Amino acid sequence: MVELIEYADKYATDFKRINLEWLDKYNLLEEPDLMMLNDPRGKILDGGGAIYLARVDHEIVGSAALIHEHNGIFELAKMTVIPAWQGRGVSKLLLEKCLAMARSLKARKIVLFSNHQLRPALGLYQKYGFQYVEVTDSPFETADVKMELEIGI
Repeated sequence: MVELIEYADKYATDFKRINLEWLDKYNLLEEPDLMMLNDPRGKILDGGGAIYLARVDHEIVGSAALIHEHNGIFELAKMTVIPAWQGRGVSKLLLEKCLAMARSLKARKIVLFSNHQLRPALGLYQKYGFQYVEVTDSPFETADVKMELEIGI
């Protein structure tokens, strides 16, 4: 059974490992990724963000982060599920948890940056109401997709 837990420093290695796996697979790893993965507390949590991990027994099988940008805008980032657990609804659980947290934090909008290669993820985001917008302000050279979801006023 999949359990969603909040990030704790003892999971830093797992968080980094599962995210490096997909970033390397699609040749998307960049310096901003490494900065976040090497210091999730400083780069995500200390700024008012959140990280959720999907755990099965004692294994971390997925992650998703919500990064506080400014003025009620949050970024959905580092959402991944290891291959053995893909297609089982884990990413849906993680996304729903991030959306619920964003609402509780009175977020106005959630943005995300992605890449056209990640079709299943893009399809999931669309199902939840994310809309494609022009790619602007991306910290990633490989981000050729930007999506936004208006969630509050």
